[in-house]
Amino acid sequence: QVQLVESGGGLVQPGGSLRLSCAASGFIFSSSVMRWYRQAPGKAREFVAQISSAGGSTVYADSAKDRFTISRENSKNTLYLQMNNLRPDDTAVYYCVTISPSGWGQGTQVTVSS
Repeated sequence: QVQLVESGGGLVQPGGSLRLSCAASGFIFSSSVMRWYRQAPGKAREFVAQISSAGGSTVYADSAKDRFTISRENSKNTLYLQMNNLRPDDTAVYYCVTISPSGWGQGTQVTVSS
């Protein structure tokens, strides 16, 4: 079955950077569109970024544009999210998501605070 395991979250100061990873298994990763979502305390889950199966096309939420970069290594079945210039309002649990087949990871906590 679909398994998605995120890692790389943690506590970072405003202006800092983090790189999230998502290890995928149980499906053909190289054929799947992948996304990152996030959920801040008390708020609904929101879309962050999407990448096509081959990695040639990306889409970003306005909040992520120019600061975050989604990428993938199909040879390693791994999805990434490079986050730069982090702000306190980026604090959230970040989820790796496969569109087809459908699946969500357990999430990794990102906290941006001084």
